[in-house]
Amino acid sequence: MIFGVGTDICDIRRIQATFERQGERFVRKVLSDAEFAVWQKRSARWPQRGLRFLATRFSAKEAFSKAIGLGMRMPMTWRHCEITNLPSGQPVIVLHGELKTWFEAQGLRAHVTVTDETDYAASFVVVERD
Repeated sequence: MIFGVGTDICDIRRIQATFERQGERFVRKVLSDAEFAVWQKRSARWPQRGLRFLATRFSAKEAFSKAIGLGMRMPMTWRHCEITNLPSGQPVIVLHGELKTWFEAQGLRAHVTVTDETDYAASFVVVERD
């Protein structure tokens, strides 16, 4: 049974402007430690690729927060929601801390997809109850 659906579109130029103002502090606020390591590698090779990675993660976390109906309030936090990829490349949501505990207690399961183009990143999340 579908518990919730969330979608988000993010202007990559807005993410870039925020990054230019706040620098790494903004990145650390949004990304988990594992995501941050990926961001560093991608940014080192091609800064624009790093920005797109950051924007897709920002968008996916926004979409997830909408799908679970909490928005960005506890137990939902930027860093407790991690978007990673399976070896096949499929994006998946990995939860941590209080958010993981809450999510599992609800008997929920999430599916996520992300995409980006020149100026935009978009995400779609479906959350099911077992």
